[in-house]
Amino acid sequence: MRITWLGHSGFRIEIADQVLLVDPWLTGNPLFAEAERGRAIEEATLILLSHGHGDHASDVLAISQELGIPIAGIFDLMSWWEETEDVPTIGFNKGGTIRVGEVAITMVNAVHSSSVATPDGPLYAGAECGFMIAGEGKTIYFSGDTDVMADMEVFEALHQPQIGILAAGGHFTMDMKRAAFAAKMFFNFETVIPCHYQTFEVLEQSAEALKKGLPNVNVIEPEVMRPITL
Repeated sequence: MRITWLGHSGFRIEIADQVLLVDPWLTGNPLFAEAERGRAIEEATLILLSHGHGDHASDVLAISQELGIPIAGIFDLMSWWEETEDVPTIGFNKGGTIRVGEVAITMVNAVHSSSVATPDGPLYAGAECGFMIAGEGKTIYFSGDTDVMADMEVFEALHQPQIGILAAGGHFTMDMKRAAFAAKMFFNFETVIPCHYQTFEVLEQSAEALKKGLPNVNVIEPEVMRPITL
């Protein structure tokens, strides 16, 4: 399994027989070099989208059209895009599981908001979510943009994820301290990878508080386009 940070909340996850792009915001991402785009999306088989905000979704349609691969996400937004944007989609909802090759992906709850920008202002884009991604005998919890939730206790009981990719930059999501609390209170992670930080000044720039709060967990501060092998 290889997990590669694309900056902000974007990831390339090579797991079993799939190459997943999760929230791949590339164009205009201050942490991502445009010259790396080809390598970032090479041989991708599926795009996972947690919600409609531009710092997660703005490259999704173009990548889908370029590679001819489906976008999987909340049913409302996927149905709309399939009708209006001529892209293949897999629409599902919280608690639902889809299977792509040898990988199972369950949509789980998140606490945030979701909209897409239009000339007339923001348009509701279905609910925000996270994902449990299972393959190779491991499960990854991708939190999406969220705060701490009591739901996380249920996620652990049902899925027992070994790897947590947690939004932890603060202001729009949990900060590092709250993410550490969530991980310690509700999960038994072996590995935690923070995201949704460093991108803008308003976000946290370091994961030290996360590391300090999880002394017995392998907290990996990712580097853009440097694969983490687990």
